[in-house]
Amino acid sequence: MNDGFKQRLAGAAILIVAAAILLPIFFDGAGYRERQLESAIPPPPVEPQLVTITPENKPLPDTTTPAAPAEPVTVAVMPQQLADEVARQQPVIEERDDPPALDQEGVPVAWSLQLASFKDEDNAKGLRSKLIKAGYKVYIRKTGDLVKVFVGPDIQKTRLTALQVSIQKEFGLDGIIVRFTTR
Repeated sequence: MNDGFKQRLAGAAILIVAAAILLPIFFDGAGYRERQLESAIPPPPVEPQLVTITPENKPLPDTTTPAAPAEPVTVAVMPQQLADEVARQQPVIEERDDPPALDQEGVPVAWSLQLASFKDEDNAKGLRSKLIKAGYKVYIRKTGDLVKVFVGPDIQKTRLTALQVSIQKEFGLDGIIVRFTTR
């Protein structure tokens, strides 16, 4: 055996002995303490007392004998002046020239008043806000590169023609009446 090998063997034996002596000293478990955490679980709720309810059924009245007739009630006659006033307040129902109709698919036919077409959407929105402030039902639709402003829809074309005249006077806009579609 040569000297280098002997020295290596002696060094390894010294390291093993040192480890056998020192490791139990450092790892004896004296430094380890188990952490005591407080429980964050609340106590269980108190169970409520069960209440038993006994139904109290009252007997139904006896219906084998018929009830006695009630006393006659006298009704005051309406004075003629009040009757005339009520007759004047009755709504007048007129027959319309253009009653609502359905198309071939069973969809109600509705009409809209097309007032203007704009290339600039801001102009259409401005007209829409003016008409809304005036109290009209207004919507806009984009068709290609045009934005159209409509008033309506209504199922009676005659109402829209009257509306067309009032918008012409108020805003100076000539509109055309077109069929309302949801597209």
